[in-house]
Order: sequence, then C-alpha cells, then structure tokens
Amino acid sequence: MSRTQPLALLIAALAGLAALYLVNIVLAMRGVAVLVPPVSLAVALALIAVLLVAFAWPVRSAAKGERRIDPFFATRVVVLAKASALAGALLAGAAAGILIYLLSRAVVPLGSSLTAGATLVAAVALVAAALVAEHWCSLPPDEPTDELTQESA
Repeated sequence: MSRTQPLALLIAALAGLAALYLVNIVLAMRGVAVLVPPVSLAVALALIAVLLVAFAWPVRSAAKGERRIDPFFATRVVVLAKASALAGALLAGAAAGILIYLLSRAVVPLGSSLTAGATLVAAVALVAAALVAEHWCSLPPDEPTDELTQESA
C-alpha cells in the first residue's frame, strides 16, 4: 500500500471547502438555518487522533524490531490511518468552508465561528496524527546482505 499523497489530501480539503461553502450560501438564500458543526465533532476528531497514535505506537515498536505484533493489526492500523487522513482533510475543508462563510457575514456569530474553528483545528490534528501513524507503520528498508554486496562488487 502506498503512502497518502498530498495531492489527494488537498483535493479532499478543497472539495469539502467548496461543498460546505456553497451549501451554506444556498441554505441562507432559502431562509433556512446554515450548517454549523457541533462542539462534539471537534472533541470526537481529537479523540480519534489520540487513539490513532495510540494504536500506531505498538506497530512502531514492532517495525523497529523491539517486539512482535499481529500483522493483521498493523494492516488495520495503516488502513485506519489512511482513511483518517482523507476523512480529516475532507472535514478540515468543510469546517474551513463553514468558517469562511460565517466570517464573511456582516454580523459574525461568535459561538458558531468558534465551534467551526475548533472543528478545523481538530480535523487538521487528525490529518497530522494519521500521517504520523502511517509513517510509523512503514517498515525500514531491508539491509543488503553480504552475498548481495559481494555480487555487485
């Protein structure tokens, strides 16, 4: 499995930003309440980031050769890290779109802006934690054996 590409994260963030910004504009034009993320979303994203790093720590120890773990567990952690990076980028873009919409109003709703900002920070923290976990789950390159170095010489 290849590492998460920065372009994929950027595309997800831009898609989330554009989608939620436009959705809030359409909702406001129709006279309906705009979307604002709840505080619990920011808390949940932060907890997921902490759990992801906690799950990746034993895999990091195993990659260094300090201990052995179940390879299926390591695979699940890598898949969770990759999915969390993409979901975090999408949610960071969505929170940024909401925040841009709220800050562009004549009267800025302080509470809604703070929760959107907290969600943005938590989503960026999730992306960072996911990329760190993905890096920790990679194996170091194989050392060349004596036979291979003698053949190439």
